[in-house]
Amino acid sequence: MKGKLEWIYKSSKALETTFRSDEMEAVQAVMIAEDLKRTGRLKAVTFIDQAGTPWTVKELQNYLKEIDTEPHNITVYFDGGFDVSSKTAGLGCVIYYEQNGKSYRLRRNALVSELVSNNEAEYAALHLAVQELDFLNVHHLPVMFKGDSRVVINHLSEEWPVIEQHLYSWADRIVGKLKALGIRPEYELVARKANMEADRLAAQALKGIDIMAISERE
Repeated sequence: MKGKLEWIYKSSKALETTFRSDEMEAVQAVMIAEDLKRTGRLKAVTFIDQAGTPWTVKELQNYLKEIDTEPHNITVYFDGGFDVSSKTAGLGCVIYYEQNGKSYRLRRNALVSELVSNNEAEYAALHLAVQELDFLNVHHLPVMFKGDSRVVINHLSEEWPVIEQHLYSWADRIVGKLKALGIRPEYELVARKANMEADRLAAQALKGIDIMAISERE
């Protein structure tokens, strides 16, 4: 979870002023808030999350304790590839997350049929990633989704309208699943080079190589 710190500073001459920080992760906000308290000049401090909800430092600390045993700080990469000759699609997703003080990487791919385009394959890859988040029991958390499909990213971030009916069905299914899980999505368009791992998984799926693995990261 990200947000901004807002605090009231009281000078030695009882003058007061309010400051607001840049956006930061909740864990960083707690550390800075504790630092500010040690100055002896802090009158009040509040963490404002991205939804505009205010949190006390104590509430934020409790929240961080609660989510530590569950997957959090999640970033998802997804990619889909469509083979015109066989009418099959390879889907790939990589999920980076933290749990119990450790960092993990989940890799998953799948071979599917009955799709009609590369754009649909990209949507199906994102849907696969959302299913994996469900299996990980991710809920009521922000999640960053990164992909190199301008169509999918711009559709779901509402930069572009979804006109094609078959793509609208995928978008509707994904948005509905995210809402059911309480996931607050953020979308980022990345260069294909930054999405190579998901791209490789999709290509391996087209070759009939199935991958499902979770590994701990250094």
